[in-house]
Amino acid sequence: MTTDRNQEPADGLSAEAADKSRKRKAREEMDLPRIERAVREILCAVGEDPEREGLLETPRRVARMYAEVFAGLHRDPMDEIKTFHEADHDEMVMVGDIPFYSMCEHHLVPFFGKAHVVYIPKEGRILGLSKIARVVDTLARRPQLQERMTSRIADILMESVEPRGVAVVVEAEHLCMTMRGIKKPGSKTVTSALRGICRSDARTRAEALALINRPR
Repeated sequence: MTTDRNQEPADGLSAEAADKSRKRKAREEMDLPRIERAVREILCAVGEDPEREGLLETPRRVARMYAEVFAGLHRDPMDEIKTFHEADHDEMVMVGDIPFYSMCEHHLVPFFGKAHVVYIPKEGRILGLSKIARVVDTLARRPQLQERMTSRIADILMESVEPRGVAVVVEAEHLCMTMRGIKKPGSKTVTSALRGICRSDARTRAEALALINRPR
């Protein structure tokens, strides 16, 4: 039997206020003037004029964008974890179709898609559902590899909640394959990470993956 839960009590801050606070903190922790200088150098190196009207504000805009998309570098995903106790629940819990945007560390171009997470609670330890999405968001907001991100999501859940098992599947489109190199738009990369009995027990693994791959 599986449970797909989608509600949790509200946090002290609204989601919008918390997001603004995180963005402000990221800007404070990054060297924005240095990023601006580097962007100007790149524009010059490719043969552009950073002083022309359309590019005057580009270094500042790029610096602020990097502060947002790389904000996860200055956040510990473990800080996003919040658990509560539900003594009678030991069945699968899934949070699916979690959208994310990240940056490929090889070319610094985006990859984006959805993450699907299943875990099996142990001793009634339940994870706040928005916290799973926040873990995904924190790990995505940094120069990243999809394979590493998938494994880290699973490892963090195992370390923090100590569930009986975890299954994570991430599907994404990589612009480094879409707009350069092989140029195959629409192609998807799918990665998975299995931990605990979702890895060791074939029936549990099959149930978790069937839940993730169910028709939508």
